[in-house]
Amino acid sequence: METKWLEDFVSLAETRSFSRSATLRHVTQPAFSRRIQALEAWAGTDLVDRSSYPTRLTPAGETLYSQSLEMLQSLQSTRAMLRGHNSAGHDVIEFAVPHTLAFTFFPAWVSSLREKFGPMKSRLIALNVHDAVLRLVEGSCDLLIAYHHDSQPFQLDADRYEMVSLGQEVLAPFVKADADGAPLFKLPGRAGQPLPYLGYAPGAYLGRVVDLILKQSSTAIHLDRVYETDMAEGLKAMALEGHGIAFLPFSAVKKELRAKKLVSAGPGLEMTMDVRVYRERPTSKDGAKSPAQALWHYLESQSQPRPVNKLRPSSNP
Repeated sequence: METKWLEDFVSLAETRSFSRSATLRHVTQPAFSRRIQALEAWAGTDLVDRSSYPTRLTPAGETLYSQSLEMLQSLQSTRAMLRGHNSAGHDVIEFAVPHTLAFTFFPAWVSSLREKFGPMKSRLIALNVHDAVLRLVEGSCDLLIAYHHDSQPFQLDADRYEMVSLGQEVLAPFVKADADGAPLFKLPGRAGQPLPYLGYAPGAYLGRVVDLILKQSSTAIHLDRVYETDMAEGLKAMALEGHGIAFLPFSAVKKELRAKKLVSAGPGLEMTMDVRVYRERPTSKDGAKSPAQALWHYLESQSQPRPVNKLRPSSNP
């Protein structure tokens, strides 16, 4: 039995909706349902009355719900105590960061922090977006850094979590330059001759943003998906080899643009996203002196009236 099954079950008991709980737990509804079924298999009895709507718990489910709250609270307290034994980690700030931002945004951001905020010790946990968010939800990191677009918001409870904007990033199509510096493939392509497209794997956050870009395009875009991965760095490597067009964050390709190894695949197909940092709101004054708390106060002070650091391509890369 996995603790995340209990967390799923508690969410279902409180929302009484499989779809709503799946959203809150950052998983697809089929995956969420499978986890509830796995918990029922472990318990050896039905926990959910599926004949009613909204969803109701069976008597056994009601019993497990009350026990789950106690068990999860006990586990959280135990983990906090265990972490308390690790005095060497008290001054280390743990960041959960999606792979793309870990490779592009994070290193330069930390450098700027050391110049203005001062020295700090950090630990980077590079994950996909889903798992990075779960790190925050499960209390396994101090701060989460992630992209945000209004069409793809994280379902984080504003009463429990708070956010600071760190800047903006532009997602746009790029392609290898030919010998003359022109794009090897140029959008929008033709119906009978679709352009090779290097796409994000299904479910990837940036893939959903790209889908929105293509959907909102006033011109029909003709693409043939020839490769996919969930990492922008993997798409960039394929684009540099001339395998097709990839939608990439500007911060991931700014060096290649300056070197004219990559160029824009076509104008008018870009989307601006926020880069945000999230944390769980402190529940006590114990963390007021911690490095993570001090960093958060600094980030809040810097996010007020000053212009955001907009990461976007210039006219002369």
